[in-house]
Amino acid sequence: MASFQIRKYRDEDSEAVKDTFTLGMSEHVPSSFMHMLKQPPTQLVLMCLFCALITSSKSFLFPILALTLVLAGARQLVVYMFKRYIDTSLSKDLKNISETYLKQKDSCFWVVEVDDVVVGTVACLPAVNAPACLELKRMSVRRSHRRMGIAKALCRTVTEFTRDRGFAAVVLYTSVVQTDAQRLYEDMGYKKIREFVVPELPAKIMNFTLIEYRLDLQREGSE
Repeated sequence: MASFQIRKYRDEDSEAVKDTFTLGMSEHVPSSFMHMLKQPPTQLVLMCLFCALITSSKSFLFPILALTLVLAGARQLVVYMFKRYIDTSLSKDLKNISETYLKQKDSCFWVVEVDDVVVGTVACLPAVNAPACLELKRMSVRRSHRRMGIAKALCRTVTEFTRDRGFAAVVLYTSVVQTDAQRLYEDMGYKKIREFVVPELPAKIMNFTLIEYRLDLQREGSE
């Protein structure tokens, strides 16, 4: 198994980081589409539409074709939601990582290298909605380099950084469809705090929720 190295971000890593982030987020389109199809309102709408079409057309072919088009449109809605999120992220904190993370207090951005190639990322910064906490962000590992312990090592890197700076906890947000990530964080000791629907309309239609996790850190000298 190839060894890996975790180091701080350098400006020449920019394109590799953006590619890793984009690929990682795009992987969730199929699972998000299936999540939408499993929602009772979605199933009810599809059933009612199929019944209405088959009653009016007296044919099986037309309703099936119509539902195929509806499902294709629904998948494009999922693609649009993820593309919008990716584009927004690339134009905000990932546009200038050095300014956003490395030059700000209590913030950092790390990359993982295998054979001098960036295969993973993680970052942290002060949490906006959780005083005295740092937020773990931009966790991503390329599919080709998973099951190597990289994600756990990245989590530990953020934990150590947070503890060294005297913060009480690490918080993070992950989506309902990222089940592997949920298992990882729970294995690392994170506790689920709450689950909430993303405010954007496409996410509400899909009942696409985010989950907040928190890892409380034991202070030195505490019991």
